[in-house]
Amino acid sequence: MSVASQDTAIRTNRVTRTLIYLVLLLFSLFYLLPLFVMVVNSLKPLEEITGGNMLSLPRDWTLAPWKSAWSSAQIGVEPTGLRPYFLNSILMVVPAVAISTVLGALNGYVLTKWRFRGDTIIFGLMLFSCFIPFQIVLIPMATVLGKLGLAGSIPGLVLVHVVYGVGFTTLYYRNYYAAFPTELIRAAMIDGAGFFRIFWRILLPVSGPITVVSVIWQFTNIWNDFLFGASFGGTTQPMTVALNNLVQSSTGVKEYNVHFAGAILAALPTLLVYVIAGRYFVRGLMAGSVKG
Repeated sequence: MSVASQDTAIRTNRVTRTLIYLVLLLFSLFYLLPLFVMVVNSLKPLEEITGGNMLSLPRDWTLAPWKSAWSSAQIGVEPTGLRPYFLNSILMVVPAVAISTVLGALNGYVLTKWRFRGDTIIFGLMLFSCFIPFQIVLIPMATVLGKLGLAGSIPGLVLVHVVYGVGFTTLYYRNYYAAFPTELIRAAMIDGAGFFRIFWRILLPVSGPITVVSVIWQFTNIWNDFLFGASFGGTTQPMTVALNNLVQSSTGVKEYNVHFAGAILAALPTLLVYVIAGRYFVRGLMAGSVKG
């Protein structure tokens, strides 16, 4: 018996759908297996892990590895845990995401509704910046940060991520605003509205979907970045660098349960962002892609 609905593009029978769901379930379990191993072993005493059978549930449940990873684990020369580095990441991510998103929105607005000579070349150069490898910009960025006096500081990391991320946010907003009726902009100009008033009162209220895309993309890239944090962080290293130091600085017996807990703590913010706003990510990418 075939089943079809308004949301179904292809008719499928019950057997076919059952096989599809089984295959998807199998791949989902395989994909989530590492996360399961990390979670269950972060709740075990170290003796259970070293005894083997890492896939089994804990016999003695404990939150001690989580407490150690957060507040007392040895990171570098100080047993500070991940807490101060978590704060460093927050202080870096929030302004970097906000500034790059606002700049991308303004750039997309200018490149679609306030055309000027050479705007295509400028957009092409910004688009090209999205494909420049991180390693190429390390030496020039270190030189710039040194001359500005921002090396080894959180404002320096914010600047690095804003510069590297503004090309992506410009691309998103430019493609989104390209589908917006230009006649509304012209009508507002005839009524006396200026540059920022048009942006604030007309374009910004309809930019919710693409703003979600920009925020999720930038938040994920900046939070998970390791290279820039290790190169320019200095004494204000972010969470990912601290996690690497947590694993590398362990001496004697490796505390795998603490390492697992630390890895989950480092990944938790991005995981929460995708769980809460993940469904809006695809909607935002598709918004404006189809006209009519």
